[in-house]
Amino acid sequence: MKILFIGGTGIISTAISKKLLESGEHELYIINRGNRNDCLPDGYKSIVCDINDEAEASKLLADMEFDVVADFIAFVPSQLERDYRLFAGKTKQFIFISSASAYQKPLSDYRITEGTPLSNPYWKYSRDKIACEDYLMKMYRDEGFPVTIVRPSHTYDERSIPLGVHGDNGSWQIAKRMLEGKPVIIHGDGTSLWTMTHNSDFADGFIGLLGNIHAIGESVQITSDESLTWNQIYHSIANALGVELKPYYVPSDFLAKCSTYDFTGGLIGDKANSVVFDNAKLKRLVPGFNAKIRYDQGVKMTIDNVLANKSLQKEDQEFDSWCDKVITAMEKAINLGE
Repeated sequence: MKILFIGGTGIISTAISKKLLESGEHELYIINRGNRNDCLPDGYKSIVCDINDEAEASKLLADMEFDVVADFIAFVPSQLERDYRLFAGKTKQFIFISSASAYQKPLSDYRITEGTPLSNPYWKYSRDKIACEDYLMKMYRDEGFPVTIVRPSHTYDERSIPLGVHGDNGSWQIAKRMLEGKPVIIHGDGTSLWTMTHNSDFADGFIGLLGNIHAIGESVQITSDESLTWNQIYHSIANALGVELKPYYVPSDFLAKCSTYDFTGGLIGDKANSVVFDNAKLKRLVPGFNAKIRYDQGVKMTIDNVLANKSLQKEDQEFDSWCDKVITAMEKAINLGE
């Protein structure tokens, strides 16, 4: 197949790009600004362009047609409107990467299928993804635009440790706190359920949708079947670091209200909710799909890589200080009656 990826070097798309190139079975084009393409093996055809420069993109893509076009970096409907202008009549399948955070919050049923309503009043990111889906499905119904919508949940790779509460500079500071024997903040009481998906597993499901005629006009979620509590998630990280976990539990709504960080969207609109994903639809569309990497195994690979690469250890002193202040405030509140 002749495939075009818009983006192609993010957490999700890098794994897909690598597997397609390693197979040698497809002709892969990647259109992006070329800033991070060194993470990919040889074999793809690069189109260096900011896709938001529609005139330049149109010129570079003139007279080109594809079996599949996948946009990994569209977040608002105007970007999908641009994609429609660029690719209508020029691709047999257009794949949009949406988000499982678009599902109903609060949930009426913790078991999530593609039929779960889309509604998230807490997070603009999620509402924008919903609006993108609405636009594309209208184009499918009205114009026959061959859309497939993919909804990932919390997908991770070897470059960053996946967890619940962190600052603007990523997750390393929490690992550093663990290594230093400091308490780490866990939202709620750590017992709500969550799903972590390794990007190589996600890639297997995604590749099975490429050129799949049964996926046209469909929305499909791709996640692991493994359900974990946040306590299990953080204990797995501590075990991989070889240290004792010192959890400090803080209510999610308190974190959302007291913080300059966007925990209203990230927690109340997403991670504070218990979720269990039903991947039956994906398994019907991609027979044989099964996520293979258990979280404790995957996060161990991630931590080994992060510890071996100083460039991935981005400190965040501001967030570290904020954690100490929150814990101090909670302790003062606990001791008010003494």
